[in-house]
Amino acid sequence: MTGHSEPAAPEPAPASSDWRATGDRIDALIAASASGGAVARERSEELVRLVTDFYGAGLEQLLDVLYERGRLDDDVLAALAADDLVASLLLVHGMHPYSVETRVEKALESVRPYLGSHGGDVELLGVTDDGVVGLRLLGSCDGCPSSSVTLKLAVQGAVEAAAPEITTIEVETAGEGPSGASGPVVPVDALFSRLHEASAAPGRPGASWQPVPELNALPSGGVVRVTAGGVKVLACRIGADLFAFRDWCAQCDLPLEGAALARRLGGASGDAVLRCPACRAHYDVRRAGACLEEEGLHLDPLPLLADGTSVSIAVPTPVAT
Repeated sequence: MTGHSEPAAPEPAPASSDWRATGDRIDALIAASASGGAVARERSEELVRLVTDFYGAGLEQLLDVLYERGRLDDDVLAALAADDLVASLLLVHGMHPYSVETRVEKALESVRPYLGSHGGDVELLGVTDDGVVGLRLLGSCDGCPSSSVTLKLAVQGAVEAAAPEITTIEVETAGEGPSGASGPVVPVDALFSRLHEASAAPGRPGASWQPVPELNALPSGGVVRVTAGGVKVLACRIGADLFAFRDWCAQCDLPLEGAALARRLGGASGDAVLRCPACRAHYDVRRAGACLEEEGLHLDPLPLLADGTSVSIAVPTPVAT
Protein backbone atom coordinates (compact mmCIF):
# COMPACT_ATOMS: atom_id res chain seq x y z
CA MET A 1 0.00 0.00 0.00
CA THR A 2 1.31 3.46 -0.91
CA GLY A 3 2.81 5.40 1.98
CA HIS A 4 3.11 2.32 4.15
CA SER A 5 6.25 0.27 4.68
CA GLU A 6 6.58 -2.99 6.48
CA PRO A 7 8.79 -2.94 9.60
CA ALA A 8 12.24 -4.37 9.06
CA ALA A 9 12.47 -8.03 9.94
CA PRO A 10 14.63 -8.71 13.00
CA GLU A 11 17.99 -10.31 12.41
CA PRO A 12 17.85 -14.10 12.81
CA ALA A 13 19.19 -15.52 16.02
CA PRO A 14 22.67 -16.96 15.65
CA ALA A 15 22.86 -20.66 14.87
CA SER A 16 24.07 -22.94 17.62
CA SER A 17 27.40 -23.31 15.83
CA ASP A 18 27.85 -19.51 15.91
CA TRP A 19 27.35 -19.00 19.64
CA ARG A 20 30.99 -18.07 20.10
CA ALA A 21 30.34 -14.90 18.09
CA THR A 22 27.38 -13.87 20.25
CA GLY A 23 29.56 -12.13 22.82
CA ASP A 24 31.21 -10.04 20.13
CA ARG A 25 27.79 -9.13 18.73
CA ILE A 26 26.56 -8.03 22.17
CA ASP A 27 29.63 -5.83 22.61
CA ALA A 28 29.07 -4.30 19.17
CA LEU A 29 25.43 -3.52 19.95
CA ILE A 30 26.32 -1.91 23.27
CA ALA A 31 29.00 0.17 21.59
CA ALA A 32 26.49 1.23 18.92
CA SER A 33 24.02 2.29 21.61
CA ALA A 34 26.61 4.80 22.82
CA SER A 35 25.72 6.96 19.83
CA GLY A 36 22.51 7.78 21.75
CA GLY A 37 24.54 9.15 24.64
CA ALA A 38 25.82 7.91 27.99
CA VAL A 39 22.33 7.17 29.32
CA ALA A 40 21.51 4.94 26.34
CA ARG A 41 24.72 2.96 26.83
CA GLU A 42 24.08 2.55 30.57
CA ARG A 43 20.58 1.24 29.85
CA SER A 44 21.95 -1.23 27.31
CA GLU A 45 24.51 -2.52 29.79
CA GLU A 46 21.87 -2.78 32.51
CA LEU A 47 19.61 -4.74 30.14
CA VAL A 48 22.41 -7.23 29.42
CA ARG A 49 23.13 -7.62 33.14
CA LEU A 50 19.47 -8.21 33.98
CA VAL A 51 18.99 -10.78 31.21
CA THR A 52 22.22 -12.55 32.20
CA ASP A 53 21.21 -12.67 35.87
CA PHE A 54 17.72 -13.87 34.92
CA TYR A 55 18.96 -16.81 32.87
CA GLY A 56 21.70 -17.51 35.40
CA ALA A 57 19.09 -17.87 38.14
CA GLY A 58 17.14 -20.24 35.91
CA LEU A 59 20.26 -22.30 35.20
CA GLU A 60 21.01 -22.56 38.91
CA GLN A 61 17.43 -23.62 39.64
CA LEU A 62 17.66 -26.26 36.90
CA LEU A 63 20.78 -27.75 38.48
CA ASP A 64 19.09 -27.71 41.91
CA VAL A 65 16.08 -29.63 40.53
CA LEU A 66 18.37 -32.24 38.96
CA TYR A 67 20.31 -32.57 42.21
CA GLU A 68 17.17 -32.96 44.36
CA ARG A 69 15.99 -35.78 42.11
CA GLY A 70 19.32 -37.55 42.19
CA ARG A 71 20.01 -36.98 38.50
CA LEU A 72 23.04 -34.73 38.90
CA ASP A 73 25.60 -37.53 39.16
CA ASP A 74 29.25 -37.54 38.12
CA ASP A 75 28.46 -38.64 34.56
CA VAL A 76 26.00 -35.78 34.05
CA LEU A 77 28.44 -33.26 35.54
CA ALA A 78 31.20 -34.53 33.25
CA ALA A 79 28.90 -34.21 30.22
CA LEU A 80 27.96 -30.65 31.17
CA ALA A 81 31.61 -29.71 31.67
CA ALA A 82 32.57 -31.26 28.32
CA ASP A 83 30.07 -29.12 26.37
CA ASP A 84 31.77 -25.83 25.47
CA LEU A 85 28.57 -23.75 25.46
CA VAL A 86 27.15 -25.15 28.70
CA ALA A 87 30.56 -24.98 30.40
CA SER A 88 30.95 -21.32 29.42
CA LEU A 89 27.55 -20.49 30.93
CA LEU A 90 28.43 -22.34 34.12
CA LEU A 91 31.71 -20.42 34.32
CA VAL A 92 29.99 -17.05 33.87
CA HIS A 93 27.65 -17.80 36.76
CA GLY A 94 30.22 -19.46 39.03
CA MET A 95 28.60 -22.88 38.83
CA HIS A 96 31.19 -24.96 36.98
CA PRO A 97 31.38 -28.43 38.57
CA TYR A 98 35.18 -28.57 38.44
CA SER A 99 37.60 -26.43 40.43
CA VAL A 100 40.03 -24.07 38.72
CA GLU A 101 42.91 -26.42 39.54
CA THR A 102 41.10 -29.42 38.02
CA ARG A 103 40.28 -27.49 34.85
CA VAL A 104 43.86 -26.27 34.48
CA GLU A 105 45.21 -29.81 34.91
CA LYS A 106 42.79 -31.10 32.26
CA ALA A 107 43.96 -28.32 29.93
CA LEU A 108 47.59 -29.31 30.46
CA GLU A 109 46.72 -32.93 29.67
CA SER A 110 45.36 -31.79 26.30
CA VAL A 111 48.67 -30.15 25.30
CA ARG A 112 51.07 -32.76 26.69
CA PRO A 113 51.29 -34.64 23.36
CA TYR A 114 52.64 -31.47 21.71
CA LEU A 115 55.07 -30.80 24.58
CA GLY A 116 56.17 -34.41 24.27
CA SER A 117 57.04 -33.80 20.62
CA HIS A 118 59.65 -31.36 21.97
CA GLY A 119 60.85 -33.94 24.51
CA GLY A 120 59.32 -31.99 27.37
CA ASP A 121 56.42 -31.79 29.77
CA VAL A 122 54.75 -29.32 32.10
CA GLU A 123 53.85 -29.67 35.77
CA LEU A 124 51.11 -27.76 37.58
CA LEU A 125 52.54 -26.32 40.80
CA GLY A 126 49.26 -24.88 42.00
CA VAL A 127 46.67 -22.13 41.71
CA THR A 128 46.55 -19.33 44.28
CA ASP A 129 43.38 -17.76 45.66
CA ASP A 130 44.01 -14.63 43.61
CA GLY A 131 44.15 -16.57 40.34
CA VAL A 132 47.88 -17.05 39.75
CA VAL A 133 48.71 -20.35 38.03
CA GLY A 134 52.19 -21.75 38.71
CA LEU A 135 53.73 -24.07 36.12
CA ARG A 136 57.10 -25.80 35.76
CA LEU A 137 58.63 -26.78 32.42
CA LEU A 138 60.27 -30.21 32.42
CA GLY A 139 62.55 -32.06 30.03
CA SER A 140 64.19 -30.60 26.97
CA CYS A 141 61.46 -27.94 26.62
CA ASP A 142 63.26 -26.26 29.52
CA GLY A 143 65.53 -23.69 27.89
CA CYS A 144 64.90 -24.82 24.31
CA PRO A 145 64.78 -22.03 21.74
CA SER A 146 61.09 -22.61 21.12
CA SER A 147 60.05 -22.59 24.80
CA SER A 148 58.29 -19.22 24.52
CA VAL A 149 56.47 -20.36 21.39
CA THR A 150 55.45 -23.60 23.09
CA LEU A 151 54.04 -21.69 26.04
CA LYS A 152 52.28 -19.04 24.04
CA LEU A 153 50.59 -21.25 21.47
CA ALA A 154 49.93 -24.38 23.49
CA VAL A 155 50.03 -23.99 27.26
CA GLN A 156 48.73 -20.46 27.71
CA GLY A 157 45.89 -20.80 25.21
CA ALA A 158 44.66 -24.07 26.71
CA VAL A 159 44.84 -22.84 30.31
CA GLU A 160 43.09 -19.54 29.62
CA ALA A 161 40.30 -21.28 27.68
CA ALA A 162 39.69 -23.75 30.52
CA ALA A 163 39.94 -21.20 33.35
CA PRO A 164 39.27 -17.65 32.10
CA GLU A 165 39.13 -16.38 35.67
CA ILE A 166 42.88 -16.79 36.17
CA THR A 167 44.90 -13.57 36.38
CA THR A 168 48.50 -14.65 35.73
CA ILE A 169 50.51 -17.64 34.51
CA GLU A 170 53.94 -17.94 36.09
CA VAL A 171 56.54 -20.43 34.89
CA GLU A 172 59.69 -21.81 36.44
CA THR A 173 62.20 -24.27 35.04
CA ALA A 174 62.94 -27.63 36.62
CA GLY A 175 66.12 -26.32 38.26
CA GLU A 176 64.40 -23.52 40.14
CA GLY A 177 62.48 -23.52 43.37
CA PRO A 178 62.90 -25.77 46.42
CA SER A 179 63.98 -28.81 44.42
CA GLY A 180 66.83 -27.08 42.64
CA ALA A 181 69.02 -24.02 42.66
CA SER A 182 67.31 -20.97 44.10
CA GLY A 183 65.80 -18.61 41.60
CA PRO A 184 62.74 -16.46 41.12
CA VAL A 185 59.64 -17.63 39.36
CA VAL A 186 59.78 -16.32 35.80
CA PRO A 187 56.75 -14.19 34.82
CA VAL A 188 55.13 -15.59 31.73
CA ASP A 189 55.22 -12.18 30.02
CA ALA A 190 59.01 -12.22 30.15
CA LEU A 191 59.09 -15.55 28.37
CA PHE A 192 56.64 -14.31 25.77
CA SER A 193 58.50 -11.06 25.03
CA ARG A 194 60.77 -12.67 22.43
CA LEU A 195 57.78 -14.23 20.71
CA HIS A 196 56.02 -10.86 20.56
CA GLU A 197 59.13 -9.28 19.08
CA ALA A 198 59.44 -12.03 16.47
CA SER A 199 55.78 -11.74 15.52
CA ALA A 200 56.08 -8.00 15.09
CA ALA A 201 59.25 -8.18 13.00
CA PRO A 202 58.93 -7.68 9.24
CA GLY A 203 58.42 -10.96 7.43
CA ARG A 204 57.63 -12.89 10.63
CA PRO A 205 54.03 -14.10 10.79
CA GLY A 206 51.99 -14.75 13.90
CA ALA A 207 49.81 -17.83 14.35
CA SER A 208 46.15 -18.73 14.64
CA TRP A 209 44.32 -21.83 15.86
CA GLN A 210 42.51 -23.69 13.09
CA PRO A 211 40.05 -26.56 13.76
CA VAL A 212 40.87 -29.81 11.95
CA PRO A 213 37.98 -32.15 12.89
CA GLU A 214 39.08 -34.94 10.54
CA LEU A 215 42.04 -35.69 12.80
CA ASN A 216 39.70 -37.02 15.50
CA ALA A 217 39.21 -40.22 13.53
CA LEU A 218 42.90 -40.73 12.63
CA PRO A 219 43.88 -44.22 13.89
CA SER A 220 47.12 -45.05 15.67
CA GLY A 221 49.88 -45.39 13.10
CA GLY A 222 47.96 -43.27 10.63
CA VAL A 223 49.48 -40.41 8.62
CA VAL A 224 47.37 -37.82 6.81
CA ARG A 225 47.98 -34.62 4.86
CA VAL A 226 45.47 -31.80 5.47
CA THR A 227 45.19 -28.07 4.91
CA ALA A 228 44.56 -25.80 7.90
CA GLY A 229 44.21 -22.06 7.48
CA GLY A 230 45.81 -22.28 4.04
CA VAL A 231 48.84 -24.15 5.41
CA LYS A 232 49.61 -27.70 4.26
CA VAL A 233 50.02 -29.95 7.30
CA LEU A 234 51.12 -33.54 7.82
CA ALA A 235 49.60 -35.13 10.92
CA CYS A 236 50.14 -38.55 12.47
CA ARG A 237 49.02 -40.47 15.53
CA ILE A 238 51.14 -42.69 17.77
CA GLY A 239 48.92 -44.48 20.24
CA ALA A 240 46.65 -41.81 21.70
CA ASP A 241 49.05 -38.96 20.84
CA LEU A 242 48.58 -36.68 17.83
CA PHE A 243 51.43 -34.74 16.17
CA ALA A 244 51.43 -32.14 13.41
CA PHE A 245 54.19 -30.75 11.17
CA ARG A 246 54.45 -28.51 8.14
CA ASP A 247 54.12 -30.73 5.07
CA TRP A 248 57.70 -30.28 3.87
CA CYS A 249 60.83 -32.43 4.06
CA ALA A 250 63.79 -30.61 5.58
CA GLN A 251 66.28 -32.61 3.51
CA CYS A 252 64.87 -32.71 -0.03
CA ASP A 253 62.54 -29.67 0.15
CA LEU A 254 59.59 -31.65 -1.17
CA PRO A 255 56.12 -32.30 0.26
CA LEU A 256 55.84 -35.45 2.36
CA GLU A 257 53.25 -37.10 0.11
CA GLY A 258 53.20 -40.82 0.83
CA ALA A 259 55.13 -40.48 4.13
CA ALA A 260 54.64 -43.36 6.56
CA LEU A 261 55.41 -44.16 10.18
CA ALA A 262 58.01 -46.80 10.97
CA ARG A 263 59.64 -48.07 14.16
CA ARG A 264 63.14 -46.81 14.81
CA LEU A 265 65.66 -49.66 14.75
CA GLY A 266 66.06 -50.89 18.30
CA GLY A 267 63.33 -48.55 19.53
CA ALA A 268 60.21 -49.29 21.54
CA SER A 269 56.83 -49.78 19.86
CA GLY A 270 55.88 -46.17 20.48
CA ASP A 271 59.23 -44.81 19.32
CA ALA A 272 58.08 -44.06 15.76
CA VAL A 273 59.77 -42.13 12.98
CA LEU A 274 58.39 -40.58 9.80
CA ARG A 275 60.05 -41.59 6.52
CA CYS A 276 60.15 -39.24 3.55
CA PRO A 277 59.25 -41.27 0.43
CA ALA A 278 61.34 -39.04 -1.83
CA CYS A 279 64.76 -38.95 -0.13
CA ARG A 280 64.26 -41.69 2.53
CA ALA A 281 65.15 -39.30 5.37
CA HIS A 282 63.82 -40.33 8.79
CA TYR A 283 62.39 -37.91 11.37
CA ASP A 284 61.82 -38.61 15.06
CA VAL A 285 58.17 -37.69 15.66
CA ARG A 286 58.41 -37.40 19.45
CA ARG A 287 61.57 -35.26 19.28
CA ALA A 288 60.05 -32.36 17.34
CA GLY A 289 60.79 -34.05 14.00
CA ALA A 290 64.58 -34.23 14.38
CA CYS A 291 66.29 -35.86 11.39
CA LEU A 292 68.08 -39.12 12.24
CA GLU A 293 70.50 -38.96 9.30
CA GLU A 294 71.69 -35.35 9.52
CA GLU A 295 72.12 -33.42 12.75
CA GLY A 296 70.53 -29.98 12.70
CA LEU A 297 67.77 -30.87 10.24
CA HIS A 298 64.23 -31.24 11.52
CA LEU A 299 60.62 -30.96 10.46
CA ASP A 300 58.66 -27.87 11.45
CA PRO A 301 56.33 -28.95 14.31
CA LEU A 302 53.00 -27.18 14.78
CA PRO A 303 51.25 -26.81 18.17
CA LEU A 304 48.20 -29.04 18.43
CA LEU A 305 45.34 -29.11 20.93
CA ALA A 306 43.12 -32.18 21.28
CA ASP A 307 40.47 -32.61 23.99
CA GLY A 308 38.87 -35.85 22.82
CA THR A 309 36.09 -34.13 20.89
CA SER A 310 37.93 -31.53 18.79
CA VAL A 311 41.39 -30.95 17.35
CA SER A 312 42.95 -27.57 16.51
CA ILE A 313 46.35 -26.74 15.01
CA ALA A 314 48.22 -23.43 15.38
CA VAL A 315 49.34 -22.42 11.91
CA PRO A 316 51.30 -19.34 10.80
CA THR A 317 49.16 -16.45 9.61
CA PRO A 318 50.14 -14.73 6.36
CA VAL A 319 52.20 -11.57 6.57
CA ALA A 320 50.43 -8.52 5.19
CA THR A 321 52.16 -7.09 2.13
